[in-house]
Amino acid sequence: MALTGIAFAGFVFVHMIGNLKVYFGQDEFDHYAHWLRTLLQPLVPYSGVLWILRIVLLASLIAHVVAAFLLTRRARAARGPHRRAGLGVRTLPARTMLVTGIVLLAFVVFHILDLTTGTSPVASSEFVDTTRETSHAYGNLVASFERWPVAVFYIVVMLLLGMHLVHGIWSVVHDLGGTGRRLRQCGAVIAGVVAVAVTVGNVSIPIAVLTGVVS
Repeated sequence: MALTGIAFAGFVFVHMIGNLKVYFGQDEFDHYAHWLRTLLQPLVPYSGVLWILRIVLLASLIAHVVAAFLLTRRARAARGPHRRAGLGVRTLPARTMLVTGIVLLAFVVFHILDLTTGTSPVASSEFVDTTRETSHAYGNLVASFERWPVAVFYIVVMLLLGMHLVHGIWSVVHDLGGTGRRLRQCGAVIAGVVAVAVTVGNVSIPIAVLTGVVS
């Protein structure tokens, strides 16, 4: 759970940085999309690195979900039939990790259908396949967020992602054996910074599209 969580936290942070290129205009964003598909050419084929990343993320996702299921089952078995009071206050992000995880899993499927495969009716009617033609990546993103229900859904999910990240990253310190007070404090700070950065960065994009800042 901890190792796959680190992988996902790193991915969403880097992915957010890449998405912010939308503020530099269509040419810059489309160039970034093209760059992702031509990494390490001709050593690897077109989109080779992208597919390797997708496979690694899929394997991590499966491992993360399986680990969540096993840990939840173990926790319930260890708790027994009777709940005990006085075990400390659990924060909202901690208490909702399973719920936010399920929502995020559903969002991943939606996001792929919307901006990767362009599957109807999830994707916008203006979607253009970017498998080979990356010059429409910017247009696909804008067309998707111009639909206010999709934009609102994305914003809500990003807020939930922030909650998931802040507890998940903080927990990594404990899961990997960190017991020092300063180490845990550093973990809490890193968790907060990453969660806020990812949330604010991603939420700003649909808001910018809806308000016409990005069009």
